[in-house]
Amino acid sequence: MILFAAALLPALLLLLYIWKKDPQPEPTSKLLKAFLAGVLICVPVSIVEMAIQSLLFGEGGEGTTLIGSTAEAFLVAAIPEEAFKLLALWLLVRKNPYFDEHFDGIVYAVFVGLGFAAIENIFYVVGEEEWLTVAISRALLAVPGHYAFAVLMGYYYSLYHFVDRSRRNAVNILLMPVLAHGIYDALLMSGQVHPYFGIIGFFVVIWFCIKLHKYAKKKIMAQIYRDNEDAEPPTSSVT
Repeated sequence: MILFAAALLPALLLLLYIWKKDPQPEPTSKLLKAFLAGVLICVPVSIVEMAIQSLLFGEGGEGTTLIGSTAEAFLVAAIPEEAFKLLALWLLVRKNPYFDEHFDGIVYAVFVGLGFAAIENIFYVVGEEEWLTVAISRALLAVPGHYAFAVLMGYYYSLYHFVDRSRRNAVNILLMPVLAHGIYDALLMSGQVHPYFGIIGFFVVIWFCIKLHKYAKKKIMAQIYRDNEDAEPPTSSVT
């Protein structure tokens, strides 16, 4: 129970944070459905990732050069995971009558992303001898990382849906979280090439995460501002 609590608590705290930020909270049933969707996509994601990993590096192989580890970060991890998260998000909101505010895209995307992060965290933490070290490191980096990737996806999804249906916004729905996720993983996977690269990558990824979360917070506040602006009654001007 302690292991499961350590694995799930970071995701639950971030879910509570984003839920409390929502001026008009979504129905609990819809949020649970989004969280469970994030959990369920772990199965197809794992299958696709193993297939790509085997195709690129052979069974049980990994990238041992900077190009190889970066390819692994993007092609094996970032693209499949964010693509399935986007598919889950689209299925959840395409006919959802409660998806009616700019901030809602972020809320649903975060619940999907943290559903995925929660089940992934369980697999990483449970069964590890050094489970406490793994749990702490993932609570500070991996789970908040999935949260930030989801904020970006949800922001651009709502921007495209409610504000501007441009090709650029459509592409950014997937591109921005993939870039953030891929860079994050590439920095951490640099340790596969050489321990010194791993040390440098670790400190760079901390800086990157700080910048990423500041950027994600700006996107959250921008959508809240848009919803508040839309809620204000129009004022008549005197000419």
